[in-house]
Amino acid sequence: MTTTSVAAGPIDQALVRRRHLSQVLRTAARPGPWSRARIAAETGLTRATVSSLVADLINRRLLREGAVERGGLGRPGQLLALDPDHVAFLGVEINVDYLACHVLDLTGAMVVSRTVALDVRQLDPTATMRRVGKLVNALVAGLGDRPVQSLHLAIPGMIETTVGRVAYAPNLQWRNVDAVNMLATEVNLPATRIAADNEANLAALAEYAAGSAAGTTDLVLVTGEVGVGGGVISGGGLMRGARGYSGEFGHMALADPSYLCGCGRRGCWEAAIGLDAILARVSEPGDPLRDVTQDLPSRLAEVVARADRGDVRTLEGLREVGLLLGRGAAALVNAFNPEVLMFGGTFAALAVHLEAPITEALTAHAVAPGAGGCRIAFSTLGFNAAGIGGAQVGIELVLDDPTSVAPFRPQPGGRR
Repeated sequence: MTTTSVAAGPIDQALVRRRHLSQVLRTAARPGPWSRARIAAETGLTRATVSSLVADLINRRLLREGAVERGGLGRPGQLLALDPDHVAFLGVEINVDYLACHVLDLTGAMVVSRTVALDVRQLDPTATMRRVGKLVNALVAGLGDRPVQSLHLAIPGMIETTVGRVAYAPNLQWRNVDAVNMLATEVNLPATRIAADNEANLAALAEYAAGSAAGTTDLVLVTGEVGVGGGVISGGGLMRGARGYSGEFGHMALADPSYLCGCGRRGCWEAAIGLDAILARVSEPGDPLRDVTQDLPSRLAEVVARADRGDVRTLEGLREVGLLLGRGAAALVNAFNPEVLMFGGTFAALAVHLEAPITEALTAHAVAPGAGGCRIAFSTLGFNAAGIGGAQVGIELVLDDPTSVAPFRPQPGGRR
């Protein structure tokens, strides 16, 4: 940035410094090695400016110094890397039959994770948030003196992200729930450090940041559990829509009207391919597969095991689901022409028996030759994707504005 004869005021100078701090921190977050000199060369900032910025970032415990760079030209410099041992980022998913909390460090590595089975449909929002608070508090207590920078809630529904309110979550039967402020009363975090978003949108962000197709700038995620939703990454950014309600793929009217959806409408896609529909196709009432108190990944593993053993009902049921899934996916490919069409959640767990019918239906119903070059992939993040995405959003906010993390202030007579 250059200046003219009009000097920048204090506010402008602070903004410029924040941008430069972000520039340096994001550079150091990329595969290195990175010394001060290399960062200066990469960013175009002067070495003196970079040294000042690095000192600030180290004081905020966002960067740390490592080994001395060897083999470079000029005076050796210490290599820099993100500090994984200070701030923590939480992603908490509330779903129909479980709660999950994932804690990431600044590098995106998992610090701790916990999932508990819970029939949320049997609880009201207040009782649910109380259980979420108990889960969060237990994990945070195990972090010791590591500060929590942010907590992002992942909820299956339409979320007013600016205020953290659940407008409508049909599978939870929640309307106008002030999720952020409710949770703030249960945890030792101010509401300003808590946010809420649609779980499928956060799962899409997780795939873009850390999934098997990470960095794919045009990606559509279709993810399923009891409901079906998704997210669209276009040009490297998440498409939210005018009011943030995009991604409700499950409520496209693609199924037979005989299917009644949890939203009260008939013929919704998720009513035919969601978890309840899958289990109804492959099992009888009373089968342990339908026991919501049991671990979902284990139940889905049993579905795969039955199909592997050649159980006719299971094989036929999974083929029907795959064909319906591929037909709806074709509509998404026709609309968005993604490079990668990613399937997550339940669909990823059943991938070995869904991939062939999905491909068959997608090929039959996509308009562009070869499905427009779209590649089918299955998530490797499992049911952790939404929570990981929530924590990743917190990391991105710090990379955007490192000053959001308070600088270290040692106590008198204390040590760093």
